[in-house]
Amino acid sequence: MLSTLINLKAVINKQPSFGFIFDLDGVIVDTSRYHFEAWKKLASKFGFVLTESFNEHLKGVERMKSLEIILHAAELNLSQEIKERLAAQKNEYYLELIANISEKDILPGVLRFLEETKELSIPIALGSASKNAMLLLDKTGVRHFFHTVVDGIKVSRSKPDPEVFVTAAKGIGVLPEDCIVFEDSMKGLEAAVRAGMHTVGIGIDPVLSAAQLVIPDFTSITAKDIVEWFDTSNKIASGEIVL
Repeated sequence: MLSTLINLKAVINKQPSFGFIFDLDGVIVDTSRYHFEAWKKLASKFGFVLTESFNEHLKGVERMKSLEIILHAAELNLSQEIKERLAAQKNEYYLELIANISEKDILPGVLRFLEETKELSIPIALGSASKNAMLLLDKTGVRHFFHTVVDGIKVSRSKPDPEVFVTAAKGIGVLPEDCIVFEDSMKGLEAAVRAGMHTVGIGIDPVLSAAQLVIPDFTSITAKDIVEWFDTSNKIASGEIVL
């Protein structure tokens, strides 16, 4: 798939100096529809119609910030106490919706890709705004793949702030410039760029063109392909390969 080859045997036999960081929603498992339904149900309580197009503004954004975006659009100014109750109510709706989520909800090609990454001894981190990340990883049975999990509970600033990815890089002991981030949202890609990391956009949304590499999903790409691409990118940047 990619043209330039590297010595993958060396990667397997030696601990790689790079790492993979995955977003969760829309990258590993598709929970975006559950978030949408939960926010839509909550917004209807105060007469705001949440559309799918408006929901794009909420992708990759932590819960309280998402609520602030909705309240601003609805022109509502509420006390902190009420906002916290609303955020908690949204989470209850969401947890009801994902109660039966399982390995079958893992997005196509992801499980194979994670297994290949593990075989190559590449350190893997999760960098997600979700406060239910651990629950979702457990329900889908993929938690054991991750050397570190950084979620909305462990960080105070949401994407596009780079805190979640910088913290994830520290957790796997890899420099930010040697991390490859897999993201499906514009805010997530911006956070990765601000962290000085390499970016792979997952999906077909035009906004993902901001990523260095864009793939529709994990079905037609392997972990070795990404290693190859990363090595080629570094060689181009260093002048070893001249285009």
